[in-house]
Order: sequence, then C-alpha cells, then structure tokens
Amino acid sequence: MTTEMRDEIKVPKMMRALRVHGPGRGLSADDVPVPSPSDDEVLLRVLACGVCRTDLHVLDSELPNLRYPVTPGHEIVGRVVRVGAGVDPEWLGRRVGVPWLARTCGTCRYCNTGLENLCESAEFTGYTVPGGYAQYVTADARYSLQIPDRYSNAEAAPLLCAGLIGYRAYRAAGDAPRLGLYGFGAAAHLLAQIACTDQRRVYAFTRPGDRAGQEFAMQLGAVWAGGSDEAPPEPLDAAIIFAAVGALVPAALAAVRSGGRVVCAGIHMSDIPTFPYRLLWGERSIASVANLTRADGAAFMRLASEVYLSPVVEPFALAEAPGALSRLRDGRLRGAAVLVDT
Repeated sequence: MTTEMRDEIKVPKMMRALRVHGPGRGLSADDVPVPSPSDDEVLLRVLACGVCRTDLHVLDSELPNLRYPVTPGHEIVGRVVRVGAGVDPEWLGRRVGVPWLARTCGTCRYCNTGLENLCESAEFTGYTVPGGYAQYVTADARYSLQIPDRYSNAEAAPLLCAGLIGYRAYRAAGDAPRLGLYGFGAAAHLLAQIACTDQRRVYAFTRPGDRAGQEFAMQLGAVWAGGSDEAPPEPLDAAIIFAAVGALVPAALAAVRSGGRVVCAGIHMSDIPTFPYRLLWGERSIASVANLTRADGAAFMRLASEVYLSPVVEPFALAEAPGALSRLRDGRLRGAAVLVDT
C-alpha cells in the first residue's frame, strides 16, 4: 500500500461508544474522541462485535476491579485504518479479529511457560481496556488474529470468544466420546459442530422447558437434548458448563462416569453449592478454563479455515446493544447476537 493510498483512509476525530459508567447504570451512548494507536497497536474501524455473556457480567459489575467508564465487547472484527510506529504499514486495510486477551507482560513465569492466559498482569478487551461496543477501537497488533476469509464479519465475531474459549474448554475435556454441553448458547452451538465433526456424541442441556433451544441443538447434531434438570440417557465421558450457574457443577458431576471430567468454561459463575463427596468420588474431576493464549487463537482459526463452521448470528445495530443484551440474559437468542456496522 503506497503512502498516498494510506493517506486516503480518513478517520474522524469523534466516535460513538457505548460505555458503562458505574454499577447499575446500564449502557450510555457517549460521543468520545477516536483513540490513537500506541507503538504496538492498530486502530480499527469496528465492522462487527459479538455480544457475550461476559458483557453482562461487566454490565452487572460482577467482575473484580472494574475501572469506569468501561466499553464492553471482546469479539471484535475490524478493519485497520491506522498503525502505530512499531507496526508494519502492510497492516493497513487488513481485516483482523480482536479477542478477549488484549495483552500480557511477556516476562512472568506464566508467559515464559506458554501459559500467558494466566499472566497476572494481563489486560482484557472490553474489561480492562476499551472494547468493541464502539465505532473505533485500538488493539495490540501482536494479540490480534487473522480471520479466515470464508466468514462474513458477523459470522466471524463469535469465533473470537464463543469459538476460542469453547475450543480451549473442548481440549481441556480430553478424549470424550460422549460430551455434555450445559448452556446451549453461542459457544455450545459452535462447539457442537466441532464435536460432531470429530465423531463425538453431543448431549445438550438447556434451560428447563426450552424446547426451541433443544430442537436447535438437535438440528446441529446433538444425539440428545433436554433441560439442565434432566439426566442424560447414558453416562457422559465429560461435560462442559457454559452457563454461569454454579448449581450445574454437581448436576454435571452426577452425569459423568467414573474418571470423567467437568470443565467450567466461564469467567464468572455463581457459587457452587455443597454436594456429597460421592459425586466427586470415582476419580471424577473439576477443571476451569481461564482466558486463552495466542496459540489457542492460531490453532482455532486454522481449524475454522479447514472445517466450515456455520455460526448462527442475529445482527443488531450498535444502538440496539441493550436489547441484544436483554435477549441474551433471558435466553431468547439462537446462536449469537452480533453488533454490526451500519
């Protein structure tokens, strides 16, 4: 791209951003200055941003150390319109994805052992740094991901958290021929497609009485679907919990066989109630998945380029974010809600 062509990318001085200014105050539509990228950053025109349950945890002030105002959104698809001094100008015009992990220190014991997802100085998109509920956003180029061309902007957005975190949880579950998925939302609907491709038997658990959600799961290849208050027809080898409901942990333990594993995939969960030791006995185990690494991102995007996933998305304009979040909270979405550039 020539200097003349780079100069043609016009960027306004002001933009619209939806921000949370404090506990219980909801989203505020603010006109704020367009940020400037630092040396290792790029400035993106936001093309799409997925709506994730973690955004509800930000809105509800359920995450620790929130610094207000905060702009939610960590499933960002954007076009690079400016680059920092340390970024190759060839990035200009490129479509990239911005995931939950915004940056890490790069020097701690976790970063040095391939566990940057556990970095104690990590920053997170839409939580500790501004996210994609805005017209423009800056992102560290080193933590941005290349998105397979086969996905539209709206389809690509849920890959960046629902897909990524779901895939890390999937690998944490191990070799599980019979896999239970508790909470059949954006992450589970993508993961079910991957598991079915791998010839695994998927058992979907929805909110009790959610027949539409259960039919949706069966359409995506589940061999059984029922309420989270039901027992599967056979013992599971592993279960992944996407719903932020601690009471599902003992329910999932009761559903897995001896030696089975329960993986908690959310950043936040209500308290796990006490349960009898017999549910854990038999060498069952409970694990959690925390964040993601850049290696996770690269591996999942390779998979998404080889296996055509069919993200089910419902588009919303940026101004409609409160309605999208409300529908997510009430379980009235199929697949993923995505804010799109209009």
